[in-house]
Amino acid sequence: MSLSRKDKPLYLQIKNIIKERILHGVYPLGENIPSEPQLEQEFAVSKITVRNAIQELAQEGYVEKGSGRGTKVVRNRAASKLSKWKHFTEILVEQGHRIEKKWLRTEIIQNAADSESFRLFGEQCLCLERIYYLDGSPYIFYTHYLTLEAGPISLEDLNAQSLYELLEERELSLDKLHDEFGVAVPPDPVLQALQLTAGTPALKRLRYSCDLQGRIIEYSEGYYNSALQNYVVNYEM
Repeated sequence: MSLSRKDKPLYLQIKNIIKERILHGVYPLGENIPSEPQLEQEFAVSKITVRNAIQELAQEGYVEKGSGRGTKVVRNRAASKLSKWKHFTEILVEQGHRIEKKWLRTEIIQNAADSESFRLFGEQCLCLERIYYLDGSPYIFYTHYLTLEAGPISLEDLNAQSLYELLEERELSLDKLHDEFGVAVPPDPVLQALQLTAGTPALKRLRYSCDLQGRIIEYSEGYYNSALQNYVVNYEM
């Protein structure tokens, strides 16, 4: 995997990648992550870089290193500043599913005059696309629109850490999320990406992410192939 050679140290990029794999069930709870030589080969980095990444994960409580027994996953839930509830993907991982994500593109676009992104951000904004796979099958397609204040964002940046962590590093800390749900037929490119036939409706989620001052920093549209898996929310009293 290609890492960004700018800004964030390599060991922190590797830590974030491994953490996301743990949170998405690629490395299941109670099982070992790949060995240090395997990680060195995958990321094309030195032994000390991999060891520093694993040390960070151990300090955060995600893994436990045993002498001669490899490095085991001991925690697969992240702490969220935005909500005390579990993330949807965390629930699926706890149910034994495996979640993988792939970033498809990132570019500055011209917003159509009648679009929600034009209303929120004006003529131009940053557009990011990604797809989530559930146990190997395409499941969710997200399109994110961000204010140009976020600065340039490359696919390397997104592979090195989560989008929201990246925004926070750029002093665009999010304080509030507002979600809206409905049902709609996705645009043709999304239908194709989710391997749905023409005219098939899907669960649609709109998200508005605001900073501490209430300004919308990110707006996203997500389409879920709910025939593959229902959207799940667990409430704890």
